[in-house]
Amino acid sequence: MDNSKKAAGMSISEADFRRLVSFVQSKYGIDLREKKQLITSRLSNTVKGMGFTSFTQYVDYLLKQGTGDDINALLSRLTTNYTYFMREVESFDYFYSTILPELVRAHQRDKSLSIWSAGCSSGEEPYNVSMYIMDYLGSQASQWDTRLLATDLSVEALNKARRGLYQLPDTIPAGWKKNYFVAAQGGQYTVAPKIKNNVLFRQFNLMDSIQFRRKFDLIFCRNVMIYFDQPTKDALVRRFYDATVPGGYLIISKAENLPPDTPYKRVATSIFRKK
Repeated sequence: MDNSKKAAGMSISEADFRRLVSFVQSKYGIDLREKKQLITSRLSNTVKGMGFTSFTQYVDYLLKQGTGDDINALLSRLTTNYTYFMREVESFDYFYSTILPELVRAHQRDKSLSIWSAGCSSGEEPYNVSMYIMDYLGSQASQWDTRLLATDLSVEALNKARRGLYQLPDTIPAGWKKNYFVAAQGGQYTVAPKIKNNVLFRQFNLMDSIQFRRKFDLIFCRNVMIYFDQPTKDALVRRFYDATVPGGYLIISKAENLPPDTPYKRVATSIFRKK
C-alpha cells in the first residue's frame, strides 16, 4: 500500500483529539470541537510526512517541542484562508460613502488614518481598502498617511499577501485594474506599488493583548470569528473595543454577529460603532 493510502486510513483517538483541540483553543482561540473528521482528513498526510506513525506521536511532539513552522503548518491546514477582492461589497460601499468621509473630516489636521485589517488572510481585503481610500482622496492622497496595518496568524497567508499576485475577478472595476494593478504572466496581476506600499503586513495572534502604538479609527475583522467559540468571540470584541478610538468602527462579516450585550452600537448590517 502506498503512503497516501496509509495516511488516508490514519485515525485519531478521542484522547488525542481532545488534547489537540485544547491546545489549539487555548493558544489560538480556534474551536475544533466539532471538527474531528476535518482534523483526520487534513492532517493525516502531514503526520505521515513528518515521519510519525500515529496521531499520538504527532500530538506529543507538537505539544512538547513543536516549532513555529510546525504550528503554522497545522493552522494553515485546519483553517481556510479563502478570500477575494470586493467580498461583501455592501460593507465597502458603506465604508466609502459614510465612514471614509467622516474620517477624512476628523483628521484634516493630522492627515493620518488608523485602520486595521485583522485576519487579513492573503491580502485582498487591505489592498481593497487602500484602493477605496486612494479613489476617495484622489490627488490629495500623497498628503495623507493612510497606511493600513494588516495581520494574520498564518505565515503562509502573509507571504502570499506580500507577493500581491492574484487572478482578478470580473467584479474589479476596469479603472482599478488599470490604476492599481500591473499585468503579470498567466493572466494574473500584481498589486501596484502605490497600493502595496500602503499596507504593513505583520503576524499577530488575536488571542494576544492588543497593544499597538495607536488606537484604530476602523477595524475590519471579517470571517475570522466564525472559528471561535462564544467566550473567545466576546473577549476579542472587548479587546477590539478597547483598541478603537471613541466613535470608531468595527466591520465584521454577514456570517457573524456580535453578542446582544456588545458595547458597540450597530449602525448597518455587519457594521458597528463605538459609543
